[in-house]
Amino acid sequence: MVSAVFHSPLAAASESIAMKKEASHIDSTRASGSKALDAPASAAASASAPAVARPPYDWRGLVMVVLPPLLGLGLLIGIWAIVSISTSSSIPSPWETWKQAVVLFSDPFYRKGPNDQGVGWNVLMSLERVAVGFGLAAAVGIPAGFAIGRFEFLGRMFNPLISLLRPVSPLAWLPIGLMVFKGANPAAIWTIFICSIWPMLINTAVGVQRVPQDYMNVAKVLNLSEWKIVTKILFPAVLPYMLTGVRLAVGTAWLVIVAAEMLTGGVGIGFWVWDEWNNLNVKNIIIAIFVIGIVGLILEYALIKVATAFTFEEVKS
Repeated sequence: MVSAVFHSPLAAASESIAMKKEASHIDSTRASGSKALDAPASAAASASAPAVARPPYDWRGLVMVVLPPLLGLGLLIGIWAIVSISTSSSIPSPWETWKQAVVLFSDPFYRKGPNDQGVGWNVLMSLERVAVGFGLAAAVGIPAGFAIGRFEFLGRMFNPLISLLRPVSPLAWLPIGLMVFKGANPAAIWTIFICSIWPMLINTAVGVQRVPQDYMNVAKVLNLSEWKIVTKILFPAVLPYMLTGVRLAVGTAWLVIVAAEMLTGGVGIGFWVWDEWNNLNVKNIIIAIFVIGIVGLILEYALIKVATAFTFEEVKS
């Protein structure tokens, strides 16, 4: 006798669901167990892994940055001390000059009359003249440089005049300024204007002339206006040349203002040097030399930073 057992579809489905649940429960139990086992292992591995070693400090780079300027300054002071000893103290020693500088800069902004003011006021007055003359030169020289470089006719017309007037010493223009403006202060500003305009004008014109011709061909194809050509093509390409001219112009202006103030008088670092010479105060003259150099160095460093911010190439002093 053969007996057959029949299962209904519902019973088979419920049985398969129960088997799947049991299998998933077993898998989750195994996974949690493996995670629990892996956690101590990973912790032990992280604890045993060596820490990343920091790179050693670049002492050689620091020495190469700091030591050469200190050696140069020490050489200058040593030569200065030797000259002071050999001239029987006609030239004050570095220590005597330092003590005088401490006294001088303890009150740099005193006022005891129109021609007796502290070194701070004299430096500020000279910087004001340089700023006015340089600003006027930039307002004239940079646009003129764009025009001369952009249009060949203007370049051929002004190049002979620039070649003729540029080599003239700025101080040769000072009597012309005194005669025209009837005053020492505007004459000094006029001298700064004349000496500052040439570097900016020439460098800007050269930059415009060196713009690749492909850029100008594209401008012609797009039928760009002259204003668009200047603002969108010429100005970004000429900016490095223009900033180089600005740097040269500021350095030249700071050199010239000292000599101009010696001749015109009034308040200014140049006149202050000349006045101290008339009083035979050599210590203050040496201090003024260092002040002029430090101010020029600060101006140069500031313009290098500006040029670096607006150009892709490294700007070197």
